[in-house]
Amino acid sequence: MYRIAHKTGQDVVQRYKYNPLISIHDLPLDCSDIWNAGVIRFYDKYLLLLTVETLEGSGCIYMAHSTDGYGFIIEPEPFMVASREEPFARYETFGIFDPRITQIGSKYYITYLAESEYGRRIGLARTNDFQTVERMQFISEPDTKSACLFTRSFEGYYAVLERPSDGDSIWISYSNDLIHWGSSTVVLTPRGGYWDSHRVGAAGPPIEIEQGWLLIYYGEKDTSAGPLVRLGAAILDGNNPSRVLGRSNIPILAPREKYERIGDVANIVFSCGALLEEAGQVKIYYGASDSCICLGIAAIDEIIQICQESRE
Repeated sequence: MYRIAHKTGQDVVQRYKYNPLISIHDLPLDCSDIWNAGVIRFYDKYLLLLTVETLEGSGCIYMAHSTDGYGFIIEPEPFMVASREEPFARYETFGIFDPRITQIGSKYYITYLAESEYGRRIGLARTNDFQTVERMQFISEPDTKSACLFTRSFEGYYAVLERPSDGDSIWISYSNDLIHWGSSTVVLTPRGGYWDSHRVGAAGPPIEIEQGWLLIYYGEKDTSAGPLVRLGAAILDGNNPSRVLGRSNIPILAPREKYERIGDVANIVFSCGALLEEAGQVKIYYGASDSCICLGIAAIDEIIQICQESRE
């Protein structure tokens, strides 16, 4: 049985009382909007990579940093913009969006969405210091998004989660060099009659836990008022991440507050990254209605319990 709190309109993820964390009014630049943010802990700082839409309508990425994960300072210059050099430029003419950050060894890898008249592709970049960044390659077929890397390899192979447009499901692919990918298989699909009945995608890099891998994912349900996007969770097998061990039958975070229900795209909570803190809390940084960045906090044990209770 779920606790009463899960049946009375309360979410497992508790909102930070000073949400929104970052709004368009906090940015040191003129822009149209602020969307989603990837997150990483870099030495003694929390770093966010923010998706910002320029006044011209192109997407770019700005950095924000914090010492406590709550109060952020936004850098005045972009961290990444659409490339002007081939082979990247022709596939980034509409901009770059939705960065997700994964540390593998001593390097930090950034998967991002590139958009152009040719469709959407996943780009991969890397950095050592978050001062300079190097694009590596496009690692997906056209019309694929929501890609994130695992923090370690599996029998010598790196793994990435991604969502092709066909099927609206989460897939996993493998590579021995981070450039060439294959051996793809489906991991998580939409479920008719549930909160995630029309589309699912990875919300951020999976977090390794004792039970395997904790995956925060977004689920979309089409309604008469338009799409409703919420966050849920799943546990993947530690050695075979294509195998789902548990999955939440209820969302852990749903649009309820005004800033989550009213914006450029209404009724959306969408994340590109979360962090597991030493106290056993998960900090989920999420975009609300494609208009601001917010923070939600949940106990890791409670998320795991909901995934395990939902097996049936």
